[in-house]
Amino acid sequence: MSEEDVLRRKLDELKTEHRDLDDVIDRLAHQVPFDQIKLQRLKKRKLVLKDLIAKVEAQLLPDIIA
Repeated sequence: MSEEDVLRRKLDELKTEHRDLDDVIDRLAHQVPFDQIKLQRLKKRKLVLKDLIAKVEAQLLPDIIA
């Protein structure tokens, strides 16, 4: 398995987790009463995932010299 394949697999896993967190956050936000601390932690994790996704995507893009 090449390094690119490993990165693509990692990217798929991160995107899946990010989408799953969207669903969990949406359900939690609509519960009454909802756990504000848990909601904040999930949103923070989602932001971390977004940063990781951007980092992996940048690694997959070829270097372009302008």
